[in-house]
Amino acid sequence: MNSPWIAPEIAEAAQAADAPDAAARALKIERETHKLEKRLCRQVGQAIMDFGMIEEGDRVMVCVSGGKDSYGMLDILLKMQHRAPVNFELIAVNLDQKQPGFPDHILPAYLKQLGVPFHIETQDTYSIVKKVIPEGKTMCSLCSRLRRGILYRVADELKITKIALGHHRDDMLQTFFLNMFFGGKLKGMPPKLVSDDGGHIVIRPLAYVTEKDLTRWAAHRAFPIIPCTLCGSQENLQRKQIGNMLRDWEKQYPGRIESMFTALQNVVPSHLMDTKRHDFQNIRTTGVPEPEGDTAFDAPDLPTPGAPGGVQLVQL
Repeated sequence: MNSPWIAPEIAEAAQAADAPDAAARALKIERETHKLEKRLCRQVGQAIMDFGMIEEGDRVMVCVSGGKDSYGMLDILLKMQHRAPVNFELIAVNLDQKQPGFPDHILPAYLKQLGVPFHIETQDTYSIVKKVIPEGKTMCSLCSRLRRGILYRVADELKITKIALGHHRDDMLQTFFLNMFFGGKLKGMPPKLVSDDGGHIVIRPLAYVTEKDLTRWAAHRAFPIIPCTLCGSQENLQRKQIGNMLRDWEKQYPGRIESMFTALQNVVPSHLMDTKRHDFQNIRTTGVPEPEGDTAFDAPDLPTPGAPGGVQLVQL
């Protein structure tokens, strides 16, 4: 379905047959970059439409950390603002947690250059975390809770209606497997939700965007990346393991990541085992064919490993 959120395809100029190699390479790079930009805008626009992320008159707080993902989110949302069918404001917000060595001049200078309204909140959560967490233990959990509370307060002060976070498709899949493997839950990272304090709507406009595309876009746009190792905390080993697992699967079976992400949008509660989500106690025969019925004695038809795109259509 066509929508103002999604730009129409723009015809690409044909390459001249006698163009020199250097010019041909430059033209190819330009074309690929143009296609990348269109894809990013299309995917962000589609996510906004599918999940009703941004509405008329919204004041969207774009949380900017200094990493490639949040820079990319702000960059694409600024582009979307010009073509959106609704009017909304963007306010970039950064939390300076006073980590030693944090270059606090980079983000203000960049945001001023963009001309986007912004707010830098300075709170020394680093010292608090260092006092509470024993040496050598990961600080991420407490740091995240403190950061979340501060950002909610800032959102109230700025009269924000939506809080935008820069998590992408790969983050969502990793979170799903982390919860399944280590938390015993089929739970992911939703594109839109109510905050844990019940007072804010949190959105993830990059829900359909891959990390590799964000990496390419960050290189093209030359974002002033601030390293995420300033606090010296331990890396989340479990998340790293899941990330490596997903990358290995994608190399061995191209298309598997796409299939798994699609599965997050096609949940069948009657074919799982959660009695809170499906009333197994009161299942009765109806005599009416059930499209989602269980083919109990049939072997499931699954895609052939290594098939093109990782997907095989099965005629039922």
